[in-house]
Amino acid sequence: MALIVQKYGGTSVGNPERIKNVAKRVARFRAQGHQVVVVVSAMSGETNKLIALAKEISANPDPRELDQVCATGEQVTIGLLSMALKEIGVPARSYTGGQVKVLTDNTFTKARILSIDESNMRRDLDAGMIVVVAGFQGVDADGNVTTLGRGGSDTSGVALAAALKADECQIYTDVDGVYTTDPRVVPEARKLDTVTFEEMLEMASLGSKVLQIRSVEFAGKYKVKLRVLSSFQDEGEGTLITVEEDKNMEQPIISGIAFNRDEAKLTMLGVPDKPGIAYQILGAIAEANIDVDMIIQNVGHDGTTDFSFTVNRGDFAKAQGILEKVKAELGARQVTGDNKICKVSAVGVGMRSHPGVASKMFKALADEGINIQMISTSEIKISVVLDEKYLELAVRVLHRTFGLDQSI
Repeated sequence: MALIVQKYGGTSVGNPERIKNVAKRVARFRAQGHQVVVVVSAMSGETNKLIALAKEISANPDPRELDQVCATGEQVTIGLLSMALKEIGVPARSYTGGQVKVLTDNTFTKARILSIDESNMRRDLDAGMIVVVAGFQGVDADGNVTTLGRGGSDTSGVALAAALKADECQIYTDVDGVYTTDPRVVPEARKLDTVTFEEMLEMASLGSKVLQIRSVEFAGKYKVKLRVLSSFQDEGEGTLITVEEDKNMEQPIISGIAFNRDEAKLTMLGVPDKPGIAYQILGAIAEANIDVDMIIQNVGHDGTTDFSFTVNRGDFAKAQGILEKVKAELGARQVTGDNKICKVSAVGVGMRSHPGVASKMFKALADEGINIQMISTSEIKISVVLDEKYLELAVRVLHRTFGLDQSI
């Protein structure tokens, strides 16, 4: 008998029929003698509807009240799934994040989990029940409802698995595993049987939508056995996220090509070249709770520098407004921006032992006439910023260049 945490995404519970199918799947695991905790997202499209509804009331909804609204999506799903389980004779009990209790900080719309009280869940599991928990949400120390950010149900699932010391955390989604890249862009993309936490962390941070980055961080930190599976297929092992690469096998140089369309670039031109400038620019951005990705600084010969960085496209206008204020304080010349860029990345632990990966990547892009605007590297990834119109071409070219096609 194993303790399994299963997380089902919005498409997996997108309508009553799919919720009933999830109930049948969960019931089969219980019939095999397993204890099961189920974490669910809101039904597909519901969170977007709730956000749109809030914005009909206020163009910039109060974050605390927005969390109150958005958390209701998951509350509907846990109630419906628990009903579906009881209809087929399986005892179940639903919990909101606050009822569990998933304690978070008070950063509304982007809260972080601080602790989880698993006592209620253990009591119900020991009584033979299926425990159904709302993903994406928790409560702060003052009892305010908080949400974990888009894709936060993945984090909820892994965090609950860590708290319960579950034998496995299974993430059920609309794909049957992690692929070398998005099959909608490259039909020849192939499913990976295993991928390391390091690689998955990079892929998630670089735009792969299969898992939320914080869920991978949690899994790696607490050594949670994590598996990605399809909720629409009854067979298949999915993709196992492993602690480290198999030392007994030859590791491919590149495991996958990740990309992100939701990128924007901001540049402050003519910034005085003196200590503390980077902090003054990025400190103001950080105070606005905006995440910065790539950073490039070009020092000129006239005592000034050009400072560029990328942010999520949704934060572009806000960040640009902040920079205009900072420009006046610093005496900079101009702020420019481009929200029609993308990021494409090659990821693989194998590049540690294979020199020349960057030059191979850059040559492949150059041969297609694709200009690179920014470059960022780590030990196991190389990312480039490109004009958005080249995204799909760049992904296909790099997928082929590094031998990731299904026929290889």
